[in-house]
Amino acid sequence: MMNYELLEEIKKIKSIAEIGLQYASSGYETERYTELQHISYTLLSKISDVPIERLKVSLPTATDYPTAKVDIRGLLLTEDNKVLLVRESADGKWSLPGGWADVGLTPKEVVTKEFKEETGLDVEVKSLLAVFDKKMHPHPPQAFYVYKMVFLCKAVSSEIVKGFDVLDVGYFSIADLPELSENRILRSQIEFVVDRIQRGDQTAHFD
Repeated sequence: MMNYELLEEIKKIKSIAEIGLQYASSGYETERYTELQHISYTLLSKISDVPIERLKVSLPTATDYPTAKVDIRGLLLTEDNKVLLVRESADGKWSLPGGWADVGLTPKEVVTKEFKEETGLDVEVKSLLAVFDKKMHPHPPQAFYVYKMVFLCKAVSSEIVKGFDVLDVGYFSIADLPELSENRILRSQIEFVVDRIQRGDQTAHFD
């Protein structure tokens, strides 16, 4: 079983090593931070059973100050409290529309773009509902450190046109959600933001 707390500590070691490599002022410092980076890859390999060389390809050395990645999702809720989900082609499971934040686009623009591409719907982004830190929630382990932003959206068009990169689009009641893509969103997170909307509380939650 994956040790989540250990994974988070290893991510910190890798980040510290790569920050050190960015600012090393001597060969001695470079050597020590390179060794620390190698230790982080070794530990990641041991707890994930992924060879070090594959980890180095999928998790290359940062060329700038390492920061958290940002995952942006949109919640569209109907008047009868059904939520719009898309079925991900990567794993065949369901998620809120969205994806990684794009350089050059505001979070609002990312949500709007992802809805259009994945569902064919035009949406108006109403408010930020939550900023989740993935380490604070029971997501599957992931090597990246991720913040997840969830925005409340309102449809301004009605025709659903499934995007090429999703398998299906559908509305589901909160009590009958399909199997979710838990790397992307959790049932508890959807229930949390929907409950806040139903209580009339749209202030942004943050971990």
